[in-house]
Amino acid sequence: MKETKIITIHLICWITVLAYFYGEALIEGVTLRQSAFSISMNIIQVIEFYICYLWVYPRFLKREKIPQLVGTIILTIAIFIASRYLIEQVLYKNWFGMQNYSDETPISKYIADNIYYSLAFLVVPAAVYSVQQNFKTEIANRKLKDEVVKSELAFLKSQINPHFLYNTLNYVYALAIPVSDKLANAILRLSDLMRYTLNESPDGMVTLSKEVEYLESYIALFEMRFEPKFYVDFSTVGVAEQKVAALMLIPFVENAFKHGVVSDEKHPIRIKLRINGKRLSFEVSNKISHAQKDHSSGVGLVNIHRRLDLIYPEKHELLISNNGNTYKTTLILNI
Repeated sequence: MKETKIITIHLICWITVLAYFYGEALIEGVTLRQSAFSISMNIIQVIEFYICYLWVYPRFLKREKIPQLVGTIILTIAIFIASRYLIEQVLYKNWFGMQNYSDETPISKYIADNIYYSLAFLVVPAAVYSVQQNFKTEIANRKLKDEVVKSELAFLKSQINPHFLYNTLNYVYALAIPVSDKLANAILRLSDLMRYTLNESPDGMVTLSKEVEYLESYIALFEMRFEPKFYVDFSTVGVAEQKVAALMLIPFVENAFKHGVVSDEKHPIRIKLRINGKRLSFEVSNKISHAQKDHSSGVGLVNIHRRLDLIYPEKHELLISNNGNTYKTTLILNI
């Protein structure tokens, strides 16, 4: 939902609420002084509403952040009580010579009374935020379903040629064995890459060990092309049978090979995959090549961001740095 639309809806709702609160007072000609306490109360409630709507619930209305949620709600109530005391018991007394509660009112009664008045504007923003999130989730699910349908159609259309190519590669591999071990090994690596892309699981998830094998085959194929001056440092830590979306990591390696320098021993392409619990960190850095680039292949950042948003919504972070000499990407996933 666009910001202008959200702002318009909020304005209409507040105008409706305030018209309900003050419509009768305006008709009966109630003075501003007579409505002073109602006005101050409503202003503070509006502030409380947006503290909850814009900060408390977006940040802490999550299962793993219940203690923070409780703490910020208590803080919001405290702000409500302090603001009301400042306006109605201090400022109004100094400006107009009136106050909402007498000086003899026990502090416990004052606090309990204001907790009661603050509760409504703790519940209302929670409801508004939840409804808005449900709308966003519904829209995201609809888009995801559309993407799945398009992907399935594209996959079905592409089945004949890839299978034909894979079977042909196996045949060419058999022919190449007597001619050249190096040629046969290159064909075998390419065949492994083809098999991996064709044998994707139904849910699109594969074990990290399989994804690592794919990356190793991809790197080995490039090494045959550029050896002996081929410098790539690929390391993994904690990789086991964790699941990850298939072909999620390869675009970063592909872009590094496409736009980077693989022949500089002092500045090798560095690829680091680290698993710590449910946190995956995949870091790729390369020296930037200033030679003419190949525009025929590669996966753009827009496509990478799109896939991450669809598969790992709010569970990923993609950091990119470029100082003119070195390009570095760091992908962090909660898997």
